[in-house]
Amino acid sequence: MGAGRRPPGPDGLLLIDKPPGITSHDAVAAVRRALGTRKVGHSGTLDPLATGLLLIGVGRATRLLRFLGDLPKEYAGTALLGVETDTLDADGQVVRTSGAEHVTAVALREAMADLTGDIEQVPPAYSAVKVGGEPLHRAARRGEAVAAAPRRIHVERFDLTEADLPSFGFEVTCSSGTYVRSLVADAGSALGCGAHLTSLRRTRIGPFSAADGRPPEDPGAPRPIQAAVAHLPSLTLEPEEARVARHGSILGPAGLPGPYRVHAPDGALIGVYRDAGTKAVPEVILA
Repeated sequence: MGAGRRPPGPDGLLLIDKPPGITSHDAVAAVRRALGTRKVGHSGTLDPLATGLLLIGVGRATRLLRFLGDLPKEYAGTALLGVETDTLDADGQVVRTSGAEHVTAVALREAMADLTGDIEQVPPAYSAVKVGGEPLHRAARRGEAVAAAPRRIHVERFDLTEADLPSFGFEVTCSSGTYVRSLVADAGSALGCGAHLTSLRRTRIGPFSAADGRPPEDPGAPRPIQAAVAHLPSLTLEPEEARVARHGSILGPAGLPGPYRVHAPDGALIGVYRDAGTKAVPEVILA
């Protein structure tokens, strides 16, 4: 190693179990301190109230985090009928109360079922979604009513797990970009009494489980960088193809759907490619 050159830092994927009361940015900062590196990022935020799984990339894996964004997510949470807040969760200010005595578990289960499948969801006012280049939460804190356009999401299931009404427990499996507190609020609105989220835990992202997560201040050693794209289709290149692919060259199409990972003959991950008509173009080259 030449004089003055730093040794390579840690590289790979971390499964972090975020505690309540801190932001996802706080969790990233704690990992940076623990590992002594600046090159750290996460694949999807959790609100301060929420706990559970954060996927954090370290080193070159930060360049692969965007390929984790489309993985389905699973949550477990609790909510309270009859009380609405400005943030749609327990961290907000109460803006309305209503009687919820008329709500039965059967009616609640039906309202939740109506929010499954492909649906349109309006991001909440207190969220990081940007309108006109500014996050919605900044406008909301100034008292300005700014609405984002509805988004298409997919909710595979929104199941009632406990009905100690007006409190209830639930589990959700949904696409990326889904606001679970909005699902809870929409269910309450459909029942005529409102509702807000009281606790939330993200239990799974794709093949990754919160049960395998570690605290941000003690993240352990990262998983191999390949773990960040293990869910993508795979292609092993011939030696000459691997040589040119390391320089980001265009290759022949592989006939694989979506982005796919490309490996050298020895199994080393070169990067991620995508077919574009009669050619394959690189999306990320790690070499």
